[in-house]
Amino acid sequence: MPFCSQCGNEVGGADAYCHRCGARQPGASAPRRPGQDPLSQMSGRTASILCYVPGIGWIASIVVLASEKFRSNRDVRFHAFQGLYLFVAWLLDGWVLRPMFSMVPHMPIHSLVELLLLGMSIFMMVKAAHNETYSLPLFGELASRSVAEH
Repeated sequence: MPFCSQCGNEVGGADAYCHRCGARQPGASAPRRPGQDPLSQMSGRTASILCYVPGIGWIASIVVLASEKFRSNRDVRFHAFQGLYLFVAWLLDGWVLRPMFSMVPHMPIHSLVELLLLGMSIFMMVKAAHNETYSLPLFGELASRSVAEH
């Protein structure tokens, strides 16, 4: 076990401060200050990719849009808005198309739309991984307008 650099008291390896004298221990990670952005270590590329993950990308999009770090990064904000609009399309597919066409046999429209949306999500994750801002039809227009309004 390591010892305190000031008083020699035995401290744990993960302890940032000595329990006896309160001295900061060398090599311990700096504590997060209140108000510090938790996404400060995340790259814009990673944030952009996370916005397109099917099912949970909307959470990443909202976090990215609320983050102080990406507030002035137009490309990452574009990906966040486009990811949100893509999620809305997933919702419309599940809540509108599925019930509407479940009554009609042999019409796989819901399945085709779902496959198209999945393909768009994967395509956009690849584009975001290459740091490319690609504007999807309709979704990209809406995202561009949303970024411009900010």
